Amino acid sequence: MNLPNKLTVIRIFLIPVFMIVLLVPWNWGGVAVGGTVIPVAQIWGAVIFATASITDFADGQIARRHHLVTNFGKFADPLADKMLVMTAFIILVSLQKVPAWVAAIIVCRELAVTGLRLIVVENDGEVIAAAMPGKIKTTTQMLAIIFLFLNNIFFAAINFPIGEILLYICLFFTVYSGIDYFVHSREIFADSFGK
Repeated sequence: MNLPNKLTVIRIFLIPVFMIVLLVPWNWGGVAVGGTVIPVAQIWGAVIFATASITDFADGQIARRHHLVTNFGKFADPLADKMLVMTAFIILVSLQKVPAWVAAIIVCRELAVTGLRLIVVENDGEVIAAAMPGKIKTTTQMLAIIFLFLNNIFFAAINFPIGEILLYICLFFTVYSGIDYFVHSREIFADSFGK
């Protein structure tokens, strides 16, 4: 169990903590900050999500830099990432901060691309590297989730819906990068549809 894998495991264990903090009806009140009043539970949820997101970035960097890539890491790292993001979107839908159809598209894309990555690894032994559209999707997704939990902190004072804007930018790149992954991996399905 090397350091990147330990960070992945920590991220997996943070998911139920994240759920408990946000879904149990705590009576913690709210805090006025940055032009909005934010429920304390959502502040803690944003902190946990941001911490988990940082471990997602860190474990990949460490694994590649120090040649610590393992089969467990190949399996668990993307799984932990998807579980965290999908949990966040489901909670945001329950809080009426994200439309259900947007969350459904994002979740379906994540599942489809994860399945595609598994097939590519099985056939070629290689992990599909994230292209720029996928990186933009990931960045805007993480920022959108944090700003939505924090009620558009700092931007709420000028009525600028930064979280919602980032959400729809994320949605565009979610669809675009998902299509891009499948187009570039179409040979994988050649035996099913003919060449």
